[in-house]
Amino acid sequence: MSRTDNGEHAATRREQRSGIVDRLRALIGLGSPSVREDIEEALEGAAGDVTPHERVLLKNVLALHDLRVADAMIPRADIVAVAQDATLGETLALFRNAGHSRLPVYGDTLDDPRGMIHIRDFVDYLASLAERAEPVTAEAPAPSEHAPTVSLAAIDFSAELSTVTVLKPVLYVPPSMPALDLLVKMQATRTHLALVIDEYGGTHGLVTMEDIVEMIVGDIEDEHDVDEEPRIETVSDGVFLIDAKADLEEVSQRLGVDFTPEDDGAEVTTLGGLVASLAGHVPMRGEIVPAPVEGWEFEIVEADPRRVARLLVHAPK
Repeated sequence: MSRTDNGEHAATRREQRSGIVDRLRALIGLGSPSVREDIEEALEGAAGDVTPHERVLLKNVLALHDLRVADAMIPRADIVAVAQDATLGETLALFRNAGHSRLPVYGDTLDDPRGMIHIRDFVDYLASLAERAEPVTAEAPAPSEHAPTVSLAAIDFSAELSTVTVLKPVLYVPPSMPALDLLVKMQATRTHLALVIDEYGGTHGLVTMEDIVEMIVGDIEDEHDVDEEPRIETVSDGVFLIDAKADLEEVSQRLGVDFTPEDDGAEVTTLGGLVASLAGHVPMRGEIVPAPVEGWEFEIVEADPRRVARLLVHAPK
């Protein structure tokens, strides 16, 4: 493609984006009793102005207004936390195995939260204990101030976490709190972790700022996330159980049918991304989404407000 063609294509895209933005601004200026519904209708009618992926993001932003903390939280059974009487060695091992940057700290049980500990503060504390001064001799010159000598032997890993003064406060919120309100509160207090407390004062769940952001943009993976091979299983004749993260081309190849969308602007590479694009939102458990190939259907079997996890693919009967 020539530079001229590239320039014309970019100009066309800018004009299309400008068109949808102008319509959204006009809707807001009308003072409609339900501006949100008008915007959603505008998105539905903007087939060529925004990609399916962009449409999903915008709809997720609008839906965030109605979502509660309970929709984004990690349930109590899945919380990884550390007891305040755990040793420094046990805490270090838990950080390593859990792969989290923050851990809630509790007293006797999870219903007795004491705060949270951040891996950066914890490692900094251990490093301060490990730093030591070496006597200067002819054989051992003084170390550079930019590279202090450290010794792990100087750290008492049997000491309890309760002796460490690196705990930070957490937010305590009810499950009915609007997720958007919590996001604003987290930004204002610069606190990235909140414990969800039930009506009896017990710990009901945990929610992080990343959990809320993922409700808009979908799953956020970092360099420490384990990249497991997505499963594609045959449940019965013409029925397949597939992880939403499965590569769309691989699914098409395994099932012998091309699910690749005809619209090159769809920008989807996974089966879950395709289903969300087709539905125009993040489908919920039990929802049926028609496939782009006649007769095929996608049935959602595991999902939350942020993402689709697994689905059944039904071949034509």
